[in-house]
Amino acid sequence: MTALSDTPAARPDAGEVVLAARNVAKSYGAVQALKGVNFDIHRGQVTTLFGENGAGKSTLMKILSGVIQPTSGEIVLDGQPVAFANSTEARDRGISIIHQELSLAPNLSVRDNIFMGREIMGATGVDFAEEERQTKVLMEGLEEEIDPLTPVEELRLGQQQIVEIARALSVDSRILIMDEPTSALSAAEVEVLFKVIRDLTAKGVSIVYISHHLEEALQITDHAVVLRDGTMTAYAPRAEIDLEWIVRNMVGENYDLGSPPDGYDFGEVALSIRDLTVPDPAGGRYNVVDRLSLDLRAGEVVCIYGLMGAGRTELLETVAGRFGASGGEIVLEGREVSHLTIADRIERGLALVPEDRQRDGLVQTMSVGQNLSLASIRHFVRGFLIRPAVEKKLIEDTIRDVTVKTSGGGAAIGSLSGGNQQKVVIGKIMATHPKVIMLDEPSRGIDIGAKAEVFRLLAEGARQGLAVVYSTSEVGECLSIAHRIIVMHKGRISAEFDASATKEQIMAASGESVAA
Repeated sequence: MTALSDTPAARPDAGEVVLAARNVAKSYGAVQALKGVNFDIHRGQVTTLFGENGAGKSTLMKILSGVIQPTSGEIVLDGQPVAFANSTEARDRGISIIHQELSLAPNLSVRDNIFMGREIMGATGVDFAEEERQTKVLMEGLEEEIDPLTPVEELRLGQQQIVEIARALSVDSRILIMDEPTSALSAAEVEVLFKVIRDLTAKGVSIVYISHHLEEALQITDHAVVLRDGTMTAYAPRAEIDLEWIVRNMVGENYDLGSPPDGYDFGEVALSIRDLTVPDPAGGRYNVVDRLSLDLRAGEVVCIYGLMGAGRTELLETVAGRFGASGGEIVLEGREVSHLTIADRIERGLALVPEDRQRDGLVQTMSVGQNLSLASIRHFVRGFLIRPAVEKKLIEDTIRDVTVKTSGGGAAIGSLSGGNQQKVVIGKIMATHPKVIMLDEPSRGIDIGAKAEVFRLLAEGARQGLAVVYSTSEVGECLSIAHRIIVMHKGRISAEFDASATKEQIMAASGESVAA
């Protein structure tokens, strides 16, 4: 293993350095996001950057791509110091970034999003036909059948991620930074992306790859770097790293995601789903959930596993009230709730933590505290007046209970790492005192340490009588705190297991190949 050091000369020899950070530091007031980091990007190679949420990964990548400027230190491109005033200047020098959080305009088409700000001009103005042709070529290369004229808001999250990737690829960059590019992709889409990455590196394109999917990242990397608390702590070539090495250098010990909470009996049925049928929200002539029945008891933790398109998200969002069902019943503690609004279901004790926290879980213009208290507003409003003391106590208690790392309730929500933003969304729901909490991909885009904290919160809630159901596309998460594992395939339950199930059994029931 390579000894810990933060000097560029000690790094693994991986070819020509095309872009480098030298003693880069970034401060936000008293908070030091980066502390004198040195980082090299090598021609035609994949450098994977690991680290917990808040370690400084995204900050470093934003500096390298011109999104923000460093407090001190310098950026060196092709051996010469450079200073990018903005991302456009960096892009003009061949550096592009795929951001962790989608930066698409939902009301515009796929074509317009890809070419926004750098439209192809013809003799009479924008050449929309050429833009459409190039968009089709990009989609074909990513093996996605997406019409270039489709509004982005009509695409599922994984397809929106594909559009974000296509936009970066369309620039023909020589340095491509990918910050969590696969967080919303299916296994098949990940394989296509990896093929694209291999084709790019074969042509000399340099890739920086950031991912919390550790096993996945090991498939594509040439060498790895670990950031911790704004400092580089480890680096090694692919031949010298494994999962244990990554986890140890990220969080200091081999974290696991816990085990099913025990030592108590389940209570009565808290949620009963009976013959639920949900038509395709996008207008397709099929049902995304097909006559599905499921009971969930107080104190029980149930995991729903399935591949992309299995109907997991549509099931949870229909139970929460976002989509309408064409048949079946949703019964909460013996009372039918299908006719209730989302707000009324929350008031009755049924709430959802959505998959896309940026779009559906948070209000970006509000503070941490305002986000935390938003779903509980009925409890501290009298008439047209807010009782600030009650709201303040709720915010302080929730920050403590879900261990949000923040300077306080007044902090901007955008100042938090992805993992802490996710805990704010979960805290917001927990503050409503739910009887049933549903979580759609609760670990999306968060590191292994934050993931362990989230699952610990859910296990503690179950011990106190909370009924928990969460969906995931990571089979390892099924075998953590779940008492029962439900596998979905094409809108139906294809299998049910207890905590003794194996990964191979779960994957096979979902229709996923286990040959690898």
